[in-house]
Amino acid sequence: MDVIGVIPARYGSTRFEGKVLADIHGKPMIQWVWEAAKKAKILDEVIVACDDKRIEEAVKSFGGKAVFTSKEHICGTDRICEVVNPLEVKVIVNIQADEPLLDPVMIENVARPLLDNPALNMATLMKRIDGPQEASDPNVVKVLTDKNGLALYFSRLAIPYQQDKSVRAVYYKHIGLYAYTKDFLFIFKNLPESYLEKMEKLEQLRVLEAGFKIKVIETKVSTIGVDTPEDLEKAKKVIS
Repeated sequence: MDVIGVIPARYGSTRFEGKVLADIHGKPMIQWVWEAAKKAKILDEVIVACDDKRIEEAVKSFGGKAVFTSKEHICGTDRICEVVNPLEVKVIVNIQADEPLLDPVMIENVARPLLDNPALNMATLMKRIDGPQEASDPNVVKVLTDKNGLALYFSRLAIPYQQDKSVRAVYYKHIGLYAYTKDFLFIFKNLPESYLEKMEKLEQLRVLEAGFKIKVIETKVSTIGVDTPEDLEKAKKVIS
């Protein structure tokens, strides 16, 4: 296979337990994500990597493929590695289980560069920020890239800092959809937690600090990540 999508889904979310099974207009959230991923023509297969029988049963009930993984995993990356380890596949897309407004175009955009350019190991997305509120919000991760679209840095701060007010400030927020080559996925899994990662609480900084590159593709599409019951209500309103 060339590209597969894996949706790591755990039940015990700290801020919103069981959110992946939260009802959105008659369907669990994980079904909205799975159905969107299935529309991405670049994916040869979509797998839900879960840690709870309730999620596994829900996925199978709507015809999805679920793989039960260890409850000991501390992050989604470890869960994905368990699923893909025995598979012959070139590229893996890490699809967040709490993004019911996922657009399949985003999956196409993040995976295609890794197929077209064998020199790339990892890719993600960014979207231009329109207002100052998002730029200053530490919950909105910002990203800077070089002229080749490779990430220079990710931060919760508004970067770059606008020292010269005569220069128009342009900010981009990071969209947490990732694609990796299979080989690099296991390199990433085994990298030690880095200083910058600990400071910003951003796992992708581990990659940059270790000297690897991340391709960043601009997208016009935005989503709503569901971290709280309030986020769920926002997503319901947008969908309706």
